[in-house]
Amino acid sequence: MHLRQLLLCLLFANACADLPICKESDYHFEYTECDVLGSRWRVAIPNKAQTCTDLPDPVKGTQCTFSCNEGEFLDMQTQLCQKCTAGTHSLGSGVAFDEWDQLPTGFATFGINTNGWDVHTDCSNSTWAPMGDYISSNTDQCTATLSYSVELKKPGSVSFEYFYSDSSIYFEFFVQNDQCQSTDSTSRWMKISENDWSQHEVQLNKGNNVLFWRTTAYSLQGQAGNAVLLRNIAISGVAYTSECFHCKPGTYSAKPGAARCAPCPADTYSNKGATVCQQCEPDKYAEVSSGSCKVRPLCTNSDYFFTHTPCDANGKTQLMYKWIEPKICSETAKGSVKLPASGEKQTCPPCNPGFYMSNTSSTCQPCSDNFYSNGTVCQKCPVGTEAVVGLEYKWWNTMPSNMKTSVLRADLDDSVRHTAWEVAGEYVYTTPGDRDTDYLALRLTVPGYRLLKSLAKEGQQGELSRISFVFETSCLADCTFIFMAGFHRWNHKVVELWKGTNRKQSYSYLIHSNATVSFSWTFQRTDNSTTERKYSTDVAKIFSIRISNVLEGVASHCRQCAITSRPDDDSTCVPCPPGHLLVTKKGGEGTKATCEPCPANSIVAAEWPTGDPACVTCGPNMNNNQAYTECLSDCKAKVQTTRGTLLHYDFSLLSNVSTFQSGARFTSKGLRYFHQFSLALCGKEGQATATCLDNVTEHGQMVRGHVCQSLVVPSDIRSQNMVASQPFVIGNVLIGVNTDTVLANISSPPWLFPYTSDLPDVIFYYKSTETTQACKRGRSATVRLRCDPEMSAIDRISLPSNCSEGTCDGCTFHFLWQSQHACPLCTHHNYRVIVSACEQGIQRTTYVWRQPRQCYGGEALPGQKVNACVTLDFWLKVGVSTGTFAAVLLVTLICYFWKKTRKLEYKYSKLMMSSGGKECELPTADSCAIMEGEDTEDDLLHLTHKNFFNKMKAYSHERTSDGFDSVPLKSSSSHLAREQDDSDDA
Repeated sequence: MHLRQLLLCLLFANACADLPICKESDYHFEYTECDVLGSRWRVAIPNKAQTCTDLPDPVKGTQCTFSCNEGEFLDMQTQLCQKCTAGTHSLGSGVAFDEWDQLPTGFATFGINTNGWDVHTDCSNSTWAPMGDYISSNTDQCTATLSYSVELKKPGSVSFEYFYSDSSIYFEFFVQNDQCQSTDSTSRWMKISENDWSQHEVQLNKGNNVLFWRTTAYSLQGQAGNAVLLRNIAISGVAYTSECFHCKPGTYSAKPGAARCAPCPADTYSNKGATVCQQCEPDKYAEVSSGSCKVRPLCTNSDYFFTHTPCDANGKTQLMYKWIEPKICSETAKGSVKLPASGEKQTCPPCNPGFYMSNTSSTCQPCSDNFYSNGTVCQKCPVGTEAVVGLEYKWWNTMPSNMKTSVLRADLDDSVRHTAWEVAGEYVYTTPGDRDTDYLALRLTVPGYRLLKSLAKEGQQGELSRISFVFETSCLADCTFIFMAGFHRWNHKVVELWKGTNRKQSYSYLIHSNATVSFSWTFQRTDNSTTERKYSTDVAKIFSIRISNVLEGVASHCRQCAITSRPDDDSTCVPCPPGHLLVTKKGGEGTKATCEPCPANSIVAAEWPTGDPACVTCGPNMNNNQAYTECLSDCKAKVQTTRGTLLHYDFSLLSNVSTFQSGARFTSKGLRYFHQFSLALCGKEGQATATCLDNVTEHGQMVRGHVCQSLVVPSDIRSQNMVASQPFVIGNVLIGVNTDTVLANISSPPWLFPYTSDLPDVIFYYKSTETTQACKRGRSATVRLRCDPEMSAIDRISLPSNCSEGTCDGCTFHFLWQSQHACPLCTHHNYRVIVSACEQGIQRTTYVWRQPRQCYGGEALPGQKVNACVTLDFWLKVGVSTGTFAAVLLVTLICYFWKKTRKLEYKYSKLMMSSGGKECELPTADSCAIMEGEDTEDDLLHLTHKNFFNKMKAYSHERTSDGFDSVPLKSSSSHLAREQDDSDDA
């Protein structure tokens, strides 16, 4: 520039001759671009062209890597670092942005629809908006990006403060270099704020760096969400700073060399470049970091609250009224209300259970170990019992030491106002606020949890802890009451919320992890941005809070257990053996506790809220574990069909954890998301359970159970990996397996998954012990296993077509699992036998499945069998021969018996003739017997000749079996005739 001005003066000599010599106020110094050696020159630049002449000659400047420290600036005249004066500040080799009345130079913001599907959504107005002390992101469901490009002369860093408390917002910060390469994805996601304002710092490389802040709000109901707030952006490593910046109004720097300006405290103010804050006049007030004072308004009933004083030495308390701090109203102005007088002293209520009233300090003190109390006197637990420790608050005379109350207001410091909840004897309530949009928070912190000694020694895995509270809300506007649980006082997840007025009711939440040690109740009167107080009378009340199994807790009662001859060293309580229940009986010697066995296939489960155990029968196709604490399914089932057939199932191949997603869903703004389910069907004790994650918050969150769900954002939303959030358990207890459509008041309607086969579906029923406002009895799930021998995929799980998110009412979820492993085991009833014809002496027996096939595994199909056989021609010949022989034999026998009959008739006739014609008289036999064939004479009279058959027969009768000849005996009449003949001859 100096050389060019000299050339211009040579061309216009007359003009230059008339120009005055340049003064220091007519020009300023700048550095030239750095060369390859890192050197540069300092040159003088006129503030206005052709106004003066004779500028200072260029001189060698400092090295390009030269910079000043915080609170200093580079004096270009001397090229030395100088301290900033009071009322100014500087980062030295950096730039800071702490005023956001408008978007600073170099920043750019734009909104886009990152959804990959063709959904028409206008996101042009979804940008970051300056809000004075900070810049705020959009609250809709578009993606808003804020960017800033900076050239660093040396390695530096960027730091900023942000407020980010909504888990439904995805907030990321990343840096791109000259090659458009982003920072590591593992550190780009901002975690939920651990304080009102969280701070984040990232190291930057030398060269060009483009900084990106990007948010995407994710409200499934289409409602406006909370914004991400950003402030105090500071970047180091840039070129020199040649001047210091004045402190903005509401801040000051009292000493030279300040890197940043300090905020003015309440009831003070300051102007730009202030070195000290000014006190407001008595009739005015100012909030923290205020540039001016405001006139104090009149005091109203909304500017004070009531509380109960602690008990005094006489055991008395009284109702007392206090102004809300910091007090901003004027009670001396005309029309202001006065603070009401305190009430009369009354007897203090008893201490909370597990505490007693100390005579020395007149305060409630906790009972010692193995002691219990109802709030009056501590008593030692009897032998054979143990203290059921926990925390219970039902009297609110003072705020418990482990409870803190505060006001959350993102745009102001947390020290603005601390009074949010106050004690009122029988309850704790929300006090009136400065703004209706304030979040009034009550936080409870516990050290951890432990099970009862008797349960812990037996390895029982019952519920770790449970928190229950009774509350009510009364609202004229759209107030919100939120219950949150988390890992510490600032990292919470929303468990349940209630809108508007709610009657007095109780709510319980199961605690599954020792990491959940903080709870928060937050009340907001309205989310409509306004500075007026219209709904100060809207209030939330909590009447009682109870948490079980708390470390360092106190006991309100003792739990009985079995007494044995071998008491434990660290406890007088000895539990019953597994599967036994402690029963108290009254006898002549007093009350006696004995252990009695539970029925078969049952477990011992603790009842809430007493903690007393009870015998619970396991559901169908389930068995108790060895400790009798849990009912399990071994993935095998027996089912009786309507036809009386007993089917056997084995679901072992389906026991691994399966993950599946619903179809794509879209918010009202067109953003795409999925419902991801994780399912652990069955298995032995200790087998891996289904898990669902939340990888948005700092410590993350994991829920476990048989069935769980989480919200999954696809990668095109976050540019990197999938992100899961809002996990919850659908079912953590398996209650039964059968084919009935209703079990334990859980229904699985058949119309959800139409089916025409006669083979029934096997249904797994699950129950969650965690209740919600919408699901008073907790969530539940049914998994239908449907036989499909053609289905080769193991995890083919689908949702109902008319309830695309898996549930029709938000409480009961339904799933259909089609698989060949869901078929009953094959038996001999599932195949049929086919016998082939006999061919060439061979016959084959083949076994085939009955169609349609409705079984899998089990008995294998028998192989083909081959047997020897005889053809039909052979059997025909044998049959004909046999028939012929039988016919001949039959004819022979007929003839034989016919002849036999004729012979008998002849003999009968002859006997009749020998009787002499007298009826009923027969000749007397004179021989021992008449054998057949022995009367030769009779044979001759009967037959004229003998055939060959008769000859053989007669011959066979001639000899007896003893070898003697048989002599025929004659009749008596023949013998008499012969005797007469002999006498005549004589």
